[in-house]
Amino acid sequence: MPAKPAVNYVIRVEWKDAKKGTNALQIVTTEGSFQLDTISGAVKINNADVPTTVKLSGSLQELSPEKGRLQLFLGRTVPYVTGTSSVPGSGSSYSQLQVGLNSNFVVTFGKPLLIQADDSGEVIILVKRGAD
Repeated sequence: MPAKPAVNYVIRVEWKDAKKGTNALQIVTTEGSFQLDTISGAVKINNADVPTTVKLSGSLQELSPEKGRLQLFLGRTVPYVTGTSSVPGSGSSYSQLQVGLNSNFVVTFGKPLLIQADDSGEVIILVKRGAD
């Protein structure tokens, strides 16, 4: 059986937040594993900017020229205060909690798929085959 030719895919995840509007992450990858960690902003903890991140990771397997199996984790970090000091100028200590969606989907290439919806917004994923 001849080897299957390598193909690039565009994976685009878009989330709409009722308060913050629309955000998106897009990567180009081949079949197999992928991972993207990026800084998405910051929150203030005792006048210090603490970064927040977004993580997109998973794997893509082509099932046919029209469909693929997508294992996906889409999440973010949420900083939270773990302790405070009464000494002036010493501030607070904090940790980062990772929260998100981890699931498997069968996607049709080129067709958006709504993977999560609630009162605060929605998450849509689009996988296109044959991206240059």
